[in-house]
Amino acid sequence: MTTLVLHKISDSTGETLDVVARACLVQFPHVKVIEKRWTMVRSAAQVKAILDEIQSDPGFVIFTLVDDDLSEQVVHGCKKLKVPCIDLLNPVLGQLGNYLGVEREHRPGSQHVMDADYYAKIAALHFVLAHDDGQSLHDIDDADVVLAGVSRTSKTPTCIYLANRGIKAANLPIMPGMSLPSEILDANRPLIIGLTKDPRRLVQIRRQRLKMQGHNEETDYVDPDAVAQEIREAKRVYQEHNWPVIDVTRKSVEETAATILHMYHDRIDATT
Repeated sequence: MTTLVLHKISDSTGETLDVVARACLVQFPHVKVIEKRWTMVRSAAQVKAILDEIQSDPGFVIFTLVDDDLSEQVVHGCKKLKVPCIDLLNPVLGQLGNYLGVEREHRPGSQHVMDADYYAKIAALHFVLAHDDGQSLHDIDDADVVLAGVSRTSKTPTCIYLANRGIKAANLPIMPGMSLPSEILDANRPLIIGLTKDPRRLVQIRRQRLKMQGHNEETDYVDPDAVAQEIREAKRVYQEHNWPVIDVTRKSVEETAATILHMYHDRIDATT
């Protein structure tokens, strides 16, 4: 297996680098990645120390530094060390500035300014935590999205991901023989979506979960026939209430969330 040493240098939290790296590295599933991460880098002395580390452990360098002098120091240092480096932000910022005819501001970490969008995300996260696993249904109509699904269909992580996009999401477990809460049936505002998964894959995930928790693995919770029936019953509920359905079997949380966001914005566009 090929090993990649990836150096990530940021003048802020490094979240932008994390997202880009994750999106790129998924295309190289057989590569073992060793990540070296430096954040809040805002001085020449810090850059020099990082370059010393890169010299000791060479690899591929990606960085986001809005200070031109620091960017040049990294590029020059990497060239001297003969290691590849990519500046993720400055080429785009430069082209945008040229197109707009506006001089850009050099503010490290400005993409994370605590503005209204930031507080909306915090509020959405609080909403998700308060409405996890069918809790607090009394104000479910305040939700933007409600995800319904049987156990282990990635409802909670998907809701948390949506919260990071400012979406107030709740999730509702669908269990064998249960009746839907009246609050869900009466809800008009939220987009309610049913999640489903291949029963065989679901059994595997549930068995792993039980094993990690030290529980007995011989229950209906992991019985293939019972799980298949559970999925069929959930699909019947979705169809009965005309809820859109997403099969998450081969989808990552990010892919599922992207599909949900697309459906959510389509719904908003259709009502405006």
